Amino acid sequence: MRIILVNKFYYPKDGVSNYVLELEARLKALGHETRIFAMDNPKNIKSADQKYFVSYLSFDQPGLKNAGRSAARIFYSREAKRKFQKLVDDFRPDLVHVNNLYHQISPSILSVTKKMKIPVIMHLHDYKLICPNYKLFTKGQICYRCQGGKYYNCFLNTCLKNSRLKSLGGALEMYFQHRVWPIYKTGIDLFIAPSKFMKKTCVAFGWPENKIKFLNNFYTKKAAVVSAVPEENYLLYFGRLAEEKGVDLILRAIVSGRENLKIAGEGPEEIRLKKLAAELGLKRRVEFLGFKTGAELTNLIIKAKAIIIPSIWLENMPLNMLEALSYGKIVIASNVGGLPEIIKDGENGLLFKPGQVEDLTKKIKQLAVIDKTKLRLAAQETVKNFDPQNHCLELVAIYKSLIDNRKTP
Repeated sequence: MRIILVNKFYYPKDGVSNYVLELEARLKALGHETRIFAMDNPKNIKSADQKYFVSYLSFDQPGLKNAGRSAARIFYSREAKRKFQKLVDDFRPDLVHVNNLYHQISPSILSVTKKMKIPVIMHLHDYKLICPNYKLFTKGQICYRCQGGKYYNCFLNTCLKNSRLKSLGGALEMYFQHRVWPIYKTGIDLFIAPSKFMKKTCVAFGWPENKIKFLNNFYTKKAAVVSAVPEENYLLYFGRLAEEKGVDLILRAIVSGRENLKIAGEGPEEIRLKKLAAELGLKRRVEFLGFKTGAELTNLIIKAKAIIIPSIWLENMPLNMLEALSYGKIVIASNVGGLPEIIKDGENGLLFKPGQVEDLTKKIKQLAVIDKTKLRLAAQETVKNFDPQNHCLELVAIYKSLIDNRKTP
């Protein structure tokens, strides 16, 4: 098959980008032809498709000119449509697999696939399909205010970066792309939900159940002799440092104990978290390591006593959880979103009540008395079917089904 993979970033920026890069390699290994459509970026991996990429745009740059370019890109990018049309004309794909295209690319490219009757699937890596700020989370709380298409709530509650202007833009974007020009409804053949929770939530917001298929994410386990690496006395959080990730809960939970904590990641909450660690008297027990990847991150994971995922938002299906489980690590996760679909309390990991410091403290203390060997073996068993090969074979079957359905008169 000939497949175009669409994602706004073409470098290992986040979990979605890592998924796309791995998927591209796996599809090629299975004998399929792939091409990439993304935003041009100096950090991008070198690609023969770069000539088709939409021009670089930063949404953080000041000035009216940049604000105008940003607004045009968010609502309908003529440049993206033109360049994507050129890629489609040159490559003639059988199918297009869309990942994250919001803002940096825009859904204008879907008018091309619709006109040329090319089947399209879209991965639901976040809640942007139903929520202007993509999180279903604002002001420190889970939020369903926009359910029923009431996107004006984004403006009323300044859900986008606490900015009236950006929140107004986010609300108008949703009205335009779901009411005025409902391209996601008419231009996407099938949505892929990485968690049952994601599918259930989108259906509750009005999306047809038969247009959403559940398919778990996969993990990418690096080569490592886990059993030969002794554990060290520290807990580990690795991921983005953002409010919804709830990292401050770990700091508060370890105050009464003796555990050390390593934090691998970066983000807007980094300064606040460092200040909080100092205020709690944890400077000697907490290390902020910055962004880590590759072998360095793998080494941190396999040496950790446990991995903590303290999210206070509705996590979908984070890849870091699957990777940690694949190494037989004990994961202590918040009982929220798609996390309890994988983590079963006391069986293959530990769950705590979302946002509850006391309950997280209790679970951390359980590490001293639980049967760690049993949980580690169960953790590895849990993700045996989540490997990239199985995922890609299922995905290819979905591709073929859509292509065959499109060919059927």
